[in-house]
Order: sequence, then structure tokens, then C-alpha cells
Amino acid sequence: MMSENEVIKTETDRQTPKYTSACLIFNPIAGRGNNETDLELIKSILEPELQLDIQFTSEEVSPTQLAREALERGAKLVIASGGDGTISAAADALINSNIPLAVIPRGTANAFAASMGIPANIEAACQVILEGVTRVISTARCNGKPMLLLAGIGLEAETIAKADRAAKNRLGIFAYILSAINQLKDLKSFDTRFEREDEVISFSAVGVTVANVAPPTSILAQGPASLVPDDEFLDVTIFAPVSVLNAIAASYHLLKSAFSGTPTERNDIGYLRVKRALINTDPPQKVVVDGEVIGTTPVFVEAIPKSLIVMIPQSQAEAPVEKLEGLPDLTIEPKENNNLSNSDSEYPES
Repeated sequence: MMSENEVIKTETDRQTPKYTSACLIFNPIAGRGNNETDLELIKSILEPELQLDIQFTSEEVSPTQLAREALERGAKLVIASGGDGTISAAADALINSNIPLAVIPRGTANAFAASMGIPANIEAACQVILEGVTRVISTARCNGKPMLLLAGIGLEAETIAKADRAAKNRLGIFAYILSAINQLKDLKSFDTRFEREDEVISFSAVGVTVANVAPPTSILAQGPASLVPDDEFLDVTIFAPVSVLNAIAASYHLLKSAFSGTPTERNDIGYLRVKRALINTDPPQKVVVDGEVIGTTPVFVEAIPKSLIVMIPQSQAEAPVEKLEGLPDLTIEPKENNNLSNSDSEYPES
């Protein structure tokens, strides 16, 4: 197993591998479909080509534990089937391992699969495993937890935390949209202290999103419009409208930015790029990482460049630049030194 400071060594970032076996980590309570039928479909497509070692997650056994045990048994490919939380947890064991992760999405949002171009359809996702290529992408950690997608502070975390389970089962991703609308009715800003290597940035916001990758539907991550999954940076979007109407307009603007690939130009939205950052808020705000609420601020986030091999069928966009001008209560102060690590501050265990 490699350390997180090392980079995965491959001949190229894209290869077309052939496997004869794989460990399938299957979340039996994910999604809205019939899980027994889903599993039988997966087996019918993959088992003619792959010998499957099928392992089920439970309240007692996490995807991370199952992936680690698969590595100990010598697995050459790990397949995670479930929602974003399942996929992120399984990936935790594979970071810097040189063992690829394949994904069969069966969750509510399936944001990681969407951002990687992996089809939400089970049959098509299985074909990616059989016929796709591998690509090395970057990952991150937030308060020590694996982060494939993003960490949302404030509005996004409240939206996910208050999305009703019954509504998610019935409506899927639209349940999050309804929850977001309800959150906008009670819009509250918070003071933010954002510390990166060379400066401290202070501002007011209603949401701060730190993204490794994110699909267009994760609109609060779309300030820079194009997120690069294989660079050494995390992309931060600062969402700072001062009224409900402004928030609706800003959300629509971010959605257009995402699909057009054009970075935002609104004064109440900012974005920047970091390798690591310490983020604190007043008052404390809920934090969600890859679809799971992990606690409250402060958070320490750090990129792990080129640290995970993923079965993926698409290319990626180029890196954006930064924009902070126009944010309310913005101040930027130089630091006396350029050091920043999680030893600078204690973050809460979750």
C-alpha cells in the first residue's frame, strides 16, 4: 500500500485493462429499485466475464472494511454498487493502492458517476466495467474522511440533511431540489474565515462548497464551471446572495454556468482553487461530504493528487481560474508563513 503523499505510477493515465475476477461491494438498501433484481441483473452481465466475490454492506460492515478485506485477499478490481456514500467509503481503502475502482450507481443523486460520465443505467454501467478504460483521478480528505466529490458547508449541507427519506425514495434527486427550495425560504448568511497556504480570506456567505469533482446538477459547486478531476487542486465556490430572489437568480446562473462551461461573473458568487484549506464559520455550520453529513465546522480539506484509479469512459475539462471580487465583507490578508496542515488546528472527530 502506498502512502498518500505518493503518486500512483502507471504507464499512462488511460488504459484498457482486462480482468478475470472482481470484488463486488453491494449496498442492499441503496436506491429506489428492487435490490434483488438489481443484483441478479449485475450478475447476469458480469459473471460471464468476471468471477465475482460479492460482499454486502450493512450497519455493522462498512464499504471501507469490505474493500480493505478485498485487497487483503488479493483483489485486482473492486466494484462499488450503491449511492455516493457507498462509493466514497469503498474508495477510501483504494486511495494510492493501484487497485481500480469501478462503479455501478444505484443511489439517489449518483453524483460521482455523473461527474465521471458513468451511466446511471445498470446495464450500461456494467458495460463500462467490461469495455471501459481506467483513468487516474485525484481525491481529497475532509476532516480525515475520504472525499471523492465535495464538501458542502451551510446551504448544501442543510439541503441534504433535511431531505426526507420517503421523498428521496419517491422522487429521487428531485427530493433534494424541494429541500433546497425550502432552505432558501430561511436564507441565513454566516461569517467565514478561509485559510489557505499564503493568505486568510474572510467573507459572508450562505454556502461554501469545496469540490474535487461534481456534475452540473451539483450547482453550488459550479462557480468555476469546469472541474478537473486529475489535477492537484480543489475548487471552492462561495455562494453569497443576500435575499431569496438573489439566491434563486444566482442558482439559475450557476446552472447555466455548469452547462455552458463558462465561469460565473456574478458579484455574489466567488470561486478559488486550493491544495489545502482550513475553513471556520460563525456560527458553526453543518458539513456534508459526498452526500453524508459528518458534523459541523471547522473543516480541514486537502487534495490528494492522482491517487485513485477509476473505470471511466470520458475525458475531462481544463482547469479554471479564480474570482473573489464583489463578495460581501471580503478581506484578504497575507500570512507570515506559507505552512498549512491539519496540525495547525484540531478538527472534530466524527
